Parts: sequence; structure tokens; C-alpha cells
Amino acid sequence: MSDNLQRINQDDATSEPSTARRGVEEEVLHWRQRGQYRELNGHKIFTMDEGDLDQPVIVLIHGFPTCSWDWLPLWQDLRQNFRLISLDMLGFGLSEKPDRRNYTIHGQADLFESLLAELGIKKYHILAHDYGDTVAQELLARQLEGKGVGQWLSGCFLNGGLFPETHRALLTQKLLLSPLGALVNSFNGFGKFSKNFSHVFGPKTKPSEWELQVFWRFINENNGKHLFHNLITYMRDRKQHRQRWVEALQNATMPLAVINGSKDPVSGSHMVARYQQLECRLDYLGEMAEIGHYPQVEAPDLVLTHYRNFLTQISAV
Repeated sequence: MSDNLQRINQDDATSEPSTARRGVEEEVLHWRQRGQYRELNGHKIFTMDEGDLDQPVIVLIHGFPTCSWDWLPLWQDLRQNFRLISLDMLGFGLSEKPDRRNYTIHGQADLFESLLAELGIKKYHILAHDYGDTVAQELLARQLEGKGVGQWLSGCFLNGGLFPETHRALLTQKLLLSPLGALVNSFNGFGKFSKNFSHVFGPKTKPSEWELQVFWRFINENNGKHLFHNLITYMRDRKQHRQRWVEALQNATMPLAVINGSKDPVSGSHMVARYQQLECRLDYLGEMAEIGHYPQVEAPDLVLTHYRNFLTQISAV
């Protein structure tokens, strides 16, 4: 049975209406209705907060170029034992999308801290992916400086460019970052997106047509496609703040985990090797040999198993 079919069957087995049976617009509307818009740092930001006040908190930080909906395959299982908090970062998903080229990782980290402060969250776990890994690194650096909001209980990184020297950017990403970015972006449509996006998935776990359509719909909310060349400037942030963000991983005082799809051409097994070479803190490592850049979408059950093992391990300690 293919992984995509397994995901559909797993959805059908839950009490929640199957996402596989919804149309694209209905799926986006369903996700929107589950969340709430908040004014954070002067911007209209889509946020998610589901769970009981007495449950331990997990803050989920999405990647580029998608949004909090990335976490849907893990959401229901994690929700059984945790309060889950997330948001669509500025320029992403259902949030406000200013047309400018001054997006920063620090600014995105500020949004999460503003939300945590508004909700009164004192302690929490972090689960991040891709672009969200870099946001999490900045949040971790603030924790170590004693300036962060609340207290990290743990951090877990899925595939992402933790080190600029191991991030193998796609040609499209490099062109978007260049002075020709706006022009290149104007030629991007669903076909080009589907090809590039599917390329970073594992060879046996490609996204379904429905998943691609939903991802594309979230990207295009608020005319968002035109922002690709603006949002991609995070690649410069990674180089500029490399020392700060690598030292945060090396000097972390709370447990850290890496759950990584090895087949990822952007941040696969070579990223894990660099993580270990730099002697970054690593309390748990889950490597998935046949999985690509989006492990939570490609192999949610395997990611959940690794993540639960990590949390059980640190809880025992």
C-alpha cells in the first residue's frame, strides 16, 4: 500500500471528517474555522490554539512556503495529550502578506513570542520544520540569553537548513533570491510549484494531487504567490546569524531532538552529519531512510513514533 493511500485510510479511521473527502476550498475553510485571527505586532495573524489549559503545550512552527496546515497529519494524535499552539507566520498561509522585501527570521520569532505572552504560556515544547527550524534557533538563542518568553521544555527539529553550509538550495530558490527574483516569481504557476515541491519529497512518498492543490491554495491566499522572492531572503539571515544560531544548538540547556528524512535533497542525511560534526546538543535522533523533506506529511506515523519516544525519554529523565 502506498504511503499516500495509507494516509487517506488513516484519516477515514478517525472521528474527524476525512480530509481526503473534502474539496480544496472546503479544507481551507475548515482549517480557518478551527483557528482565530489575532493582532500581533501590528499584523493580522492566523493562529491555532487547541487543547485544555492543564495539558502540556507543544508550539509547532511551520516551514517555507506553506503554513500551519503542514501539521495536520500529526495534529489529532498529538492533541490527545497536548495543548497545541501554532500560527501562520507573516507572509504565509492565512496570515497578512505585506508586499515588501524586509521579512526577517527575528520578526517571525517575535510573532511566536507575542502569541505565547498573550496566551500566558509559561512552559512549552517546540516542534519545528524547515524555515521554522531557523525561527526556533532564534527563539532558542533568546532562551539561552534569558530573554525568551516562557521556558522551553524541549526542542525538536524536522528537516531544515540548520546550517547554511549544508543547505542545498534549489535553483529556483537561488533565482528568487537574486535581483531577478520578482521576474522569476511572475512565471511560477501551479505546474512549476508542483514539480519543485514534489522534488524534495522521498521517491516513494510524493504528495498527492489533492495535497498539492491544498498547499497551493494556502500559498495563494491574500495574493501570496507574489511574495516568494520576498520571503526567500531568510537564506541571507541564515548566513548573517550563523554563529548565533549554531551556538544556540551547541549550548542548549534543554533536550533537543532531530527527526530527519534522509532522502531530502535539501537537508537530508548530510545535514544530520554536520549537526553531529559540530557537536550540537542531541538527546534523540530519528533518521528515516526513505523519507524526504516533509516527514510530517510523508510519514506521519513514523514521525509520531519518534517524537513520542523522545518525549518519553526526557520525561523519564
